[in-house]
Amino acid sequence: MSVDAATVKRIAHLARIKLQDHEVAPLERELNGILSWIEQLGEVNTDGVEPMTAVIPNNLRWREDVVTDGGYPDKVLANAPQGEFGFFAVPKVIE
Repeated sequence: MSVDAATVKRIAHLARIKLQDHEVAPLERELNGILSWIEQLGEVNTDGVEPMTAVIPNNLRWREDVVTDGGYPDKVLANAPQGEFGFFAVPKVIE
């Protein structure tokens, strides 16, 4: 696939980038170089390569999902401007 000057102008327009006429030719060469490099990547044999999300192994550290603190509603609500029935009371903002 190759990019021509009209395509470079169209891409610049879509990206909201203002280009002068003398800037189109260098960008055309650069985009064509990028696309040819991407085409070369398609030639690489990836059979037997496992998909990965990072280049280093990331293992999640699992822990028990237990409550380690809590059961202190009076202490939690002590600094609240207003509390009702063990919950924070806030003014109504939508009518």
